Amino acid sequence: MGNSASPRPEMAFPAGINTTQVKVSIPFQYHTLEEGLDDENDSDDPAKYRSSKGGLRVNTTNFDGPDAPTGLQNQGSQAADATKRLQFNSLDQNTTSPPRRRHTLPSGGDPLRKSHAHTPSGRRKRSASSSVRAFFSLTQEEATFRKWQYAAYVYICIGAALFAPIPFVGVLEIVKTEALRGNDAIGWALGYMLGDLPAFRWQVVSHNLERWICLPERLTREKGYDPTSLGWVAHLRHSYFGEANTRLLMCGYCVIVIAVGLMVVFRLSPFYEVDTRRKVFHFMMVAMFLPLTFIDPAFVALALTIVLILFLLLDLLRASQLPPLSKPLASFLAPYVDGRDLRGPVVVSHIFLLIGCAIPLWLSLGSLPRTTTATDTNSYRDGWELPAREVAMVSGVICVGLGDAAASLIGRRYGHRKWLWGGGKSLEGSLAFAVAVFAGLVASHMWLRIGGWSSPGANTKTNPNSGSSSGGSLESWWDGATLAKACACATMASLTEAVLTGGNDNVIVPVVLWTCVKSLGV
Repeated sequence: MGNSASPRPEMAFPAGINTTQVKVSIPFQYHTLEEGLDDENDSDDPAKYRSSKGGLRVNTTNFDGPDAPTGLQNQGSQAADATKRLQFNSLDQNTTSPPRRRHTLPSGGDPLRKSHAHTPSGRRKRSASSSVRAFFSLTQEEATFRKWQYAAYVYICIGAALFAPIPFVGVLEIVKTEALRGNDAIGWALGYMLGDLPAFRWQVVSHNLERWICLPERLTREKGYDPTSLGWVAHLRHSYFGEANTRLLMCGYCVIVIAVGLMVVFRLSPFYEVDTRRKVFHFMMVAMFLPLTFIDPAFVALALTIVLILFLLLDLLRASQLPPLSKPLASFLAPYVDGRDLRGPVVVSHIFLLIGCAIPLWLSLGSLPRTTTATDTNSYRDGWELPAREVAMVSGVICVGLGDAAASLIGRRYGHRKWLWGGGKSLEGSLAFAVAVFAGLVASHMWLRIGGWSSPGANTKTNPNSGSSSGGSLESWWDGATLAKACACATMASLTEAVLTGGNDNVIVPVVLWTCVKSLGV
């Protein structure tokens, strides 16, 4: 291309042709003069791409030679002069390095230098703030020490928020004022859990600590206690075990269920998929709260609240990577997370599972009356006992523990017919959800009758709910109206779970089921 010995012809352009569109013949590249003059990123040096004659070769195809129009010689001469000026300017200014071209091979000049202020694509890098820039100079030992300092500060703040005796700041101070009628929270908790142990009662009385620790009173006929007005479970709780001892037995039962469930989960881990292992925790919730909620609903609601607070605090520590709890928590939760847990820094599965079980119980406690003590208007029991129970209390446990688990296990294995609106839900899974919820509602209704608890609005004097009364008869357990209502509630919850594809069904579906059960009076 550049080895021709013939003299370079003059360029001529026909009328109407833009002279800036003349193509310059450069090895591997063809660019217009306009690009060569205006493109700031073009670093192709014209001095490095000269022909053997020492000049730039201009493509003048169809515009030179004897066939060129003679009336356009002046335009051709002007274009040739412009090309020469471009060549001479490039040769005279070879001492200055041209702008570097991106995304092409280097032009052979100085090697490309890495920019510390811009990204490879040319965007300006975001500079770190002065507070963050100071950490870059820390050694490993200094960074570890600084991390432990920050962890200690966070733990101190959490402890102060819980136990600081400051109004409107300390949690225990707020609980003392709003929920315990001015009684100290720690002393109230000791009496609430240990008040029926003979040795504990003796120590409290002998050291004159009754003003601080609230001991449960002994129920006698002189104080208005009538065992015939209660069911057999409530009678055992008040007369034989004691209220505080019953709570200790409930805690022991929950510990046994959790231990057995964790053993099952650890044995299933190498062989079963994540979703199957996760459903073991759902069945653990059913085993714990379905039989215990009716025994002492206020205590179960309090326990769920405390566990929810612990879950939130522990996940905050895990997400913040604070030693020494963050790594063990992350290692324990890693085998059980799914796609929803990876959308943010918080693992939401266990939190939403607990909330789904607790919300219906909290709503029921807010809608039912509470008992008061006639002998002492400032008793620690005021507001912590309920005269009636209802199936809606356990609707969250039934929905999340039974319905969701059945829908997932059956739908993944046998779900071949999908709903029309998409979302991955199958007809088989929805049917399994409805059947499981229906069975759970019927079983809860039976347990409510067998235990002898009264329902809201029931007259305990004319129709006491003991085991020998009409309220505990088999006809009341299996009447057609109750079965029809339970079937309607299960169907509505199943349809809601099938339609709900974008939200978290562990929270929304229990609220829908509680609304149906509460409104229909199952």
